[in-house]
Amino acid sequence: MLQISVLSQNDRSAWEILARGYREFYKTITSDAEFDAAWNRVLLANDIRGLGAKLDGQLVGIAHFIFHSSTWASSVCYLQDLFTLPEARGKGVARALIIEVANQARIYGAQRYYWLTQEHNSIARVLYDKVAKYNGFIRYDFAL
Repeated sequence: MLQISVLSQNDRSAWEILARGYREFYKTITSDAEFDAAWNRVLLANDIRGLGAKLDGQLVGIAHFIFHSSTWASSVCYLQDLFTLPEARGKGVARALIIEVANQARIYGAQRYYWLTQEHNSIARVLYDKVAKYNGFIRYDFAL
């Protein structure tokens, strides 16, 4: 049975396995201190919010999302991170997390819900193309 809920203190060790998997997928070096800080932000649920997907009681997927304003909308929802354990893929976990973030966005009054992924993330893009519309945007990062 798949269950989606807000991440809680008890999810810390399982969350870190998933968060490390996510960061490794995108080849992003992350220190232990950065994982600690990220977990604390998720638990505070001020700017960053976190959901977990449990399959038969085991945390197998996570979603981190942010509400923010934009020039053209008072509130939009950004799905920042989405990751599932490899053995849980193809079981509806990512879709369920995307749908629950959408539900949270509606409750919060967000006028738009969006996310980014890398072009090479072809497996995830199969799902994304089913549940959302690709608008052709390309992201650039300016080093600070």
